Amino acid sequence: MAPEHPDVDRPILIAYDGSDQAKAAIAMAGRNLRTSRDAVVVSVFEPLGAIPFWGVPVARVPSPFIQAAEDAAKNVSEEGAELARTAGFNATPAVIQGSPIWHKIVEAARAEGAGIIVIGSHGRSGVRYAAMGSVATAVAHHATVPVLIARAEEGDPGDRDT
Repeated sequence: MAPEHPDVDRPILIAYDGSDQAKAAIAMAGRNLRTSRDAVVVSVFEPLGAIPFWGVPVARVPSPFIQAAEDAAKNVSEEGAELARTAGFNATPAVIQGSPIWHKIVEAARAEGAGIIVIGSHGRSGVRYAAMGSVATAVAHHATVPVLIARAEEGDPGDRDT
């Protein structure tokens, strides 16, 4: 007999960038999703060649810079996995290099067989949204599984003016 809600047995994919919004997303997932299930906490870092400063005029990004970016992403992912474990999930960290970030998150969810994607949103609107876009919005539009989007509320522990 098939379970009533088959996705509850599939892992959760948590997109984590270390922001207050990402921390709020983990906390919300812990409150609203069945815990003690598997979760993969993914941190995506873009190749430095995709960043305008490094763009086409630079023929090669020095490998120490790439390694430093990957090491930073590993630290962020491990921090997120620890937060997810504290929220009750069986979490493992993962790091992915690629661009655009939203696409790598959707690909990771597919590869992991995730039943839901959890992501924080910075809540940009107007000109800031038009200029910077929204990873959370793109993930929600392109994912084939449900997406839980959270925003840090004023007064949340760790909430800061940035």
